[in-house]
Amino acid sequence: MSTYIIGEIGQNHNGSVDIAKLIVDLVSRPVREEVFNIELRPMDAVKMTKRDLNEELTDSQMNRPYDSPHSFGRTYGEHRAFLELTDEEHFEVYKHAKSLGLDFVETLCSKGCLSLLKLFTPDRLKVASRDLTNLPLLEVMAETRIPIILSTGMAGRKELDDALEVITRYHTNISILHCVSQYPTQPDNLNLRTIGYLKQHYGQYTIGFSDHTIGIAAPIVAVGMGAEMIEKHVTIDRRMKGTDQQGSLGPDGVNRMIRDIRIAERWLGKEELYIDASVASAKVKLERSIATNKTLHPGDVVTENDIHLLSPGDGFKWAERDKVVGHKVLKEIPRNEIIYSSLIES
Repeated sequence: MSTYIIGEIGQNHNGSVDIAKLIVDLVSRPVREEVFNIELRPMDAVKMTKRDLNEELTDSQMNRPYDSPHSFGRTYGEHRAFLELTDEEHFEVYKHAKSLGLDFVETLCSKGCLSLLKLFTPDRLKVASRDLTNLPLLEVMAETRIPIILSTGMAGRKELDDALEVITRYHTNISILHCVSQYPTQPDNLNLRTIGYLKQHYGQYTIGFSDHTIGIAAPIVAVGMGAEMIEKHVTIDRRMKGTDQQGSLGPDGVNRMIRDIRIAERWLGKEELYIDASVASAKVKLERSIATNKTLHPGDVVTENDIHLLSPGDGFKWAERDKVVGHKVLKEIPRNEIIYSSLIES
């Protein structure tokens, strides 16, 4: 199993291409599991968000005063404009990500945002939770035939089915991410079992999880529940100005999440009960074998009253006691010693 991990930059670039590139550098760093000295694959992709401010909010909302410690403008419209990168700047970040071996995902928030496709083709397009019901947008995105990721943060089954009906007219390369659009998401609201529901009812698509919780535990659990794609907000410094910074993973958190997801992939193994080769020495050392509870002499016939179980585990097991009980002793066996096959008649 290999989990597709997306580091969501979102607006954490704070209007700066250079900061966006630093975040790309962060998620491309190699990851190592220190105890066993295992090199682990880094994130697979970074994600940017493109808005067309002419198709974003009503004029009254864009013109409202935005008085917040995280504001980058006097009004909400000025704030949004400050955070918006041009198509060319998105292209610059795209090229940087590709140079480091990362895929590039774009969230497109309106039809006008498709203008950046004149400059480059993202590996995947993302539909934000709020736009799952924006069926005209979904249609023009689907027409591109670029693989699409859907987030279900504000959706029930009807909204999801309506979206899929539009997209599948054009292609079926679709990923569905369980998501809760609460920032941060409270523990009682996360309901990770939705992942199982999606895998059962929409198993023809890639099923994953877009996380807005604090910390890294939820993505690890999601992988254990079968999520094949994980999306998480990332930043270079959680103390920076910006509404998403504190709820994102900083450098150490990014490293720990990638490490734990990649290790969890190895933990999962295969659906089978078996004795792994790695436990062979422990099995011999620690399991119990049939042993004497008193000294047995040559010619004695072993009875069940003569035996009990002691380590190591390289002798007969209790389930094999018929190979011991009723058999004649060939050599003296001291008390509390293993009864090996060479010491009794077969």
